[in-house]
Amino acid sequence: MEFRLREYNAPDFSEPKFADAPDALFVPAPKDRTAPDNYHAMSIFPEYFKVGGQWLLAEESRMDCVAVLEDGRIDVREFRRIKAGDRIAVGRSENCEEGIYLHSGGFDEKSGSASDVFAFRKGRSRETAFSRDYDELYQLLRHERDHGKIVWVMGPAFTFDHNARENFSKLIAAGYVDAILAGNALATHDLEGAYLGTALGQNIYTQESQPLGHYNHLDTINRIRYHGGIPQFIKAEGIDNGIIYSCEKYGVPYVLAGSIRDDGPLPEVFGDVYEAQNAMRAQIKDATTVLCLATMLHSIATGNMTPSYRVLPDGTVRQVYFYCVDISEFTVNKLSDRGSLSARGIVTNVQDFVAKLCEGLGL
Repeated sequence: MEFRLREYNAPDFSEPKFADAPDALFVPAPKDRTAPDNYHAMSIFPEYFKVGGQWLLAEESRMDCVAVLEDGRIDVREFRRIKAGDRIAVGRSENCEEGIYLHSGGFDEKSGSASDVFAFRKGRSRETAFSRDYDELYQLLRHERDHGKIVWVMGPAFTFDHNARENFSKLIAAGYVDAILAGNALATHDLEGAYLGTALGQNIYTQESQPLGHYNHLDTINRIRYHGGIPQFIKAEGIDNGIIYSCEKYGVPYVLAGSIRDDGPLPEVFGDVYEAQNAMRAQIKDATTVLCLATMLHSIATGNMTPSYRVLPDGTVRQVYFYCVDISEFTVNKLSDRGSLSARGIVTNVQDFVAKLCEGLGL
């Protein structure tokens, strides 16, 4: 069955509450990185601002940011990017009283039906049956491969198993991966697996610890630094397998955000947290499906910068699909609690998840 996106139900701006609403008030920022008093904080949902009698949608939104009126459009900015004099929306109401409207029901269905593929469920657990979720995900990914952008947020759990690395490489080769957001560990241990056959010193086939294996990830990082970077290392050392190798082979971008606990790290890792955030958001801002796998902190960070909608080049407003897959119920439900339509959780081991995904997609 062909996958169909939900239709966006825009507000009816002819209703009295919209027609009678005042224009939104925009106040200059008093200084760099500082919003005016009573600033309006954005959410994950579509938000409209009345400007000159017209309702403008903030097209590239993210939660906990401010709305800036610039060149006749609404730009959404982190506080750290505010410049003195930026015209920032003020007002804490969201139902037209101050010219601001938050539209939380844009993708609601009028009744439950077979097309109701992203209905809100609370309290997902290891006892939840996820068979329907997988069926919907297969359809979604096939659709997005041709019509959207699929971003994967990944913890290092994939790298500890040969089959998981191989299965994810199949997804990359088949066009189901448009970008990867991760940390130093994913790339380090994946490349360690290709270089030395271990991940954190454990054999990726048998999971048996190797003699002096605790040196292996450091030796890998050191060798990559010797060659000057990951692409040079792959070429010089004849690397021919793994997730990062496949990204390089098929031109899939990856963003490696640094951590205070990193060892090394790899040359490509962003050591500045805000540079990392900028690079992550550059990939997220046009993503249409996001899958977060076995990484709580990266998942939460990505969730905070991902709105529930996307405005396409032709002006169409479409839903953004957001999945969180983790063995921990806490992590899954924390992301799901971001709000209706915004996150779907699957509680499972990610090695099993990626294997089932490949099977369902016929890879």
